[in-house]
Amino acid sequence: MKKTVSILGSTGSIGTQSLTVCRKMGYRVAALSAHSNWKLLEQQIREFSPRFAVLTDPDAAELLKEAVKDTSTAVLCGMDGILEVVSHTEQDTVINALMGVAGLLPTVKAIEAGNNVALANKETLVAGGKLVTELVKKKGVLLTPIDSEHSAIFQCLQGNERKSVKRLIITASGGPFYGKSREELKGIKKEQALKHPNWSMGAKITIDSSTLMNKGLEFIEAMWLFSMPPEKIDIVVHPQSIIHSMVEYEDGSVMAQMGAPDMMIPIQYALTWPHRYDSPAKRLDLLTCGELTFKKPDMQTFTCLADCIEAAKRGGLYPCVVNGANEEAVSLFLQDKIGYLDLFTAVHQALDHFQLGDYSTVEQVLEADRKARAFVRELFSQNGEQ
Repeated sequence: MKKTVSILGSTGSIGTQSLTVCRKMGYRVAALSAHSNWKLLEQQIREFSPRFAVLTDPDAAELLKEAVKDTSTAVLCGMDGILEVVSHTEQDTVINALMGVAGLLPTVKAIEAGNNVALANKETLVAGGKLVTELVKKKGVLLTPIDSEHSAIFQCLQGNERKSVKRLIITASGGPFYGKSREELKGIKKEQALKHPNWSMGAKITIDSSTLMNKGLEFIEAMWLFSMPPEKIDIVVHPQSIIHSMVEYEDGSVMAQMGAPDMMIPIQYALTWPHRYDSPAKRLDLLTCGELTFKKPDMQTFTCLADCIEAAKRGGLYPCVVNGANEEAVSLFLQDKIGYLDLFTAVHQALDHFQLGDYSTVEQVLEADRKARAFVRELFSQNGEQ
């Protein structure tokens, strides 16, 4: 029986590649969602004939409704529309490729409905990892990772006892600025930060990769996905992005997952686990991939990584706050309202500003996120007046 999936964020990089996998595997698509790219979503609707399509932008939703009125697809609008489609039980798996903490509530609702989740939205676990992992256990559903690093760890853990794991080793490309000093980062413009050396990704995650914030978020996500304390997770810079992450075991063995930098490998494995099938991904040629090197991350220059690790150690709502502060700062940077070094300042000052406890509800997480964003807006508003 063929799998039925829904894809949140279907017009983005992960979403379009997920549809390529669905096409290759012959999966049925139950629902698609996007923010405002109604023209691409129309094309996807006409190929995959989902029961539902959602646009969070109201004007775009109206344009899509008119464009696809000759189809059987119902067009919904806003977060309410997303929550409605993830709550349906006709799908086997919800692929969550939304951007930012906006992905948390859809993940929760999908799990509550008994749906498996293939997760590309790392902020879900960064901000609300305790809630999500407890809910996964309660509902008995699968939570499989799509991030290449977490998929690599997931693959390296197969067939081994978790108690024999000594540490997880997450690899980082280092982004476009690895090796630069803090002084050299001062004049970096968004056009430079948006040029990743190895991966083609959305704007927000590409900026995060350049500051190593992305690696800090992955550190926190790995804690929740694999029930691993911070002291058993390491980060190593691997500029070639051939080894996607590793697991070291107590006997000294280190298992690494290798492959070309192609997200269709982790996307497909998240959907087909524990089985493997031919995929449309690029193949790795060991004879031409060149030398593989490994370096220590520079956490004194790229302080976002150090701040995320500190937030992870503090626990509670601290990871949510550093994530929210970063999301707001990246948005301001992409609008040319703040400088590149301000990204590091926002995360560090938010971490030090708040006195936070634990959480037990989604509402508490979202409130901490809201406060972190407001703090960053106020921080740079004051700086602009000086």
